[in-house]
Amino acid sequence: MASLTDELDYELPSERIAQTAAEPRDAARLLGLDRTSGALRHGLVRDLPEWLRAGDLLVGNATRVSPARLRGRKASGGAAEALLLGADENGCYRALVRCSGRLREGLELVFERDGRTCASRVAALGPRGEALLRFDLPGGENPYMLGETPLPPYIRRPAADARDPERYQTVYARAPGSVAAPTAGLHLTRGLLERLSRAGIGWAELVLHVGPGTFRPVAPEAFETGELHAEPFVLPDATARAIDATRSAGGRVIAVGTTSCRVLESCAREDGRVDAGAGETRLFLRAGSRFRVVDGLLTNFHLPRSSLLLLVAAFAGRNHVLRAYREAIQAGYRFYSYGDAMLIQ
Repeated sequence: MASLTDELDYELPSERIAQTAAEPRDAARLLGLDRTSGALRHGLVRDLPEWLRAGDLLVGNATRVSPARLRGRKASGGAAEALLLGADENGCYRALVRCSGRLREGLELVFERDGRTCASRVAALGPRGEALLRFDLPGGENPYMLGETPLPPYIRRPAADARDPERYQTVYARAPGSVAAPTAGLHLTRGLLERLSRAGIGWAELVLHVGPGTFRPVAPEAFETGELHAEPFVLPDATARAIDATRSAGGRVIAVGTTSCRVLESCAREDGRVDAGAGETRLFLRAGSRFRVVDGLLTNFHLPRSSLLLLVAAFAGRNHVLRAYREAIQAGYRFYSYGDAMLIQ
């Protein structure tokens, strides 16, 4: 019997995976999907002011991607790489570590960048491939100072691009803590946000820090528990008030990205308003889920069988989404983090 993830599989030619971002940001292509009729339209992200309505409210995720990827070697020799996931209360750093040979407690690693080096030791091994690293750094310094932008593994280049630290970041990013960008927002520019404002379309922000679970396959038990990996969020009072005002005036709430959508629906009331607050969300939006707040979704094209694609299919309908993806592939759209976008409304 096919699972939900099996039913959201598709074939993508490798040349459709974007290796660099569109320049300028809002020159990315935009595929419009009417989630009621399934009708499609083609345009550019810069067309958003004409595709949305006066009175709509866009809600973006203002998380900032941390320079979380460290490169170096084992003290005994052999390459090593770590993706930092944040510090714990004891001054250690959670990390996903790859190295030649077996990862074990006590293993010494040396990370380096731009002529600087930093020694570390595996203090403990944790669940799901995580390790706790203890770094030998002077007071006031942290290992992110040696880090680089953690691009997804499907972006493969012979050399790093000096533009990535700025380009793999939204223009409104302000709260460090993510290991991956909220990619729908990568298409927005300050100029486009100003044009949206002049067209009567509002803007509000929340924060969800994207964790490594976004790259992992959906675990079978997620379908039993109805929960995904936990990710911390903050939904400010100002955003809750903006949603209330939009609802009262008959406007629509448009989530910029699946991350914003998860926070909004995690904080939803039955009447389509939200409660401000902070915490962690494990919300798993999939077929049969109710969307009480979100009326529209600006999103990128997602990996097959992923939790992100499950969310999009739950919002717009599996058949509509798969047909839209087929058309996007045929029309030469670019996929994944640095790729093009969809507007579903």
